[in-house]
Amino acid sequence: MEDQIVIGDYLFVHAGIRPGVPLDRQMTSDLRWIRREFLDHADPHGHLVVHGHTITDEPVLRHNRIGIDTGAFASGKLTALGCEGDRRWLLTAFIAPQEREAA
Repeated sequence: MEDQIVIGDYLFVHAGIRPGVPLDRQMTSDLRWIRREFLDHADPHGHLVVHGHTITDEPVLRHNRIGIDTGAFASGKLTALGCEGDRRWLLTAFIAPQEREAA
């Protein structure tokens, strides 16, 4: 599994990045586990960072990051991001609570 993937202006990671640290010097532990330092950082990162790891009720769209973890395992709501050129869109799939219990 790749810890970070850059495609155009996007950077895809599991949790986030350590602000101010070049991509080639990011620690694997931060890419997989970081929260507050990344989530609270308001300045640009050089790429638009797409991440999960921090569950929210709805996707989080900021100028420097997009959080898409809507907690599918617990909420039954799975969110994905589509990107093409300068267009972005969100896709969300739902599973009813009774269907989650049966699975």
